[in-house]
Amino acid sequence: MLVDVGCGTGRYSSALAPHFKKVLGIDMSESQINVAQQNTLVNNVSYMVASAEKIPVKNDSVDLVHAGLAAHWFTVDKFLNESVRVLKTNGCLALHCFYPATEIEYKDLSRDLSAVMSEVWDTLLQHIQKSIMQHLLRQYQSIYEAIPLKDKELITDIPLTIQMSISEIIGFIQSICMYEVFMEKDVKKAEQFLIQTEKRFREILGEEADSVRLNVIIKYYCAFACKH
Repeated sequence: MLVDVGCGTGRYSSALAPHFKKVLGIDMSESQINVAQQNTLVNNVSYMVASAEKIPVKNDSVDLVHAGLAAHWFTVDKFLNESVRVLKTNGCLALHCFYPATEIEYKDLSRDLSAVMSEVWDTLLQHIQKSIMQHLLRQYQSIYEAIPLKDKELITDIPLTIQMSISEIIGFIQSICMYEVFMEKDVKKAEQFLIQTEKRFREILGEEADSVRLNVIIKYYCAFACKH
């Protein structure tokens, strides 16, 4: 069994489903769980509104506790203790996220394009708690250190290159939780920020703006542990 903690709309729950007999996705957001339930197409996945600090399964019953782009939101010690409680012997914990910085490569315009993304992250990081920001900037180092299992490993600086159009990059920015907080604080300002960001990309790329696909480099990190 897999428990996907902080599952959101179920992206990882569905992706991991073929590898498990049963998958349970949990999240504190009822609206996110509703979307996940509407979108799921596989029979072995179910969803429930529940917290990371009180995982609704029995002791020693889970093969993998997974949290993607989510562990930094939890009360870390309580979540980790719950994970150890529910894991079977030889069960695993897997936590991953990406570093809040993004490089963009395209011909001789890489420096200018990356500078725009750097300013995007500078703006977004203003809309997140300092403690959460530290987890992201330190690549889960303190979360890893808090895992109460001896068999564990932290892997940092894992590069992933994704080809994106300008509109897909804007969509990526919109999907970041910090942008959602920005929207909650000031919708008009957040929307204007996106418009200006897209305009700057278009100015740099010129006539190629609508046809080009850019190499977007995202740096991931993962904390793994096994219960013996």
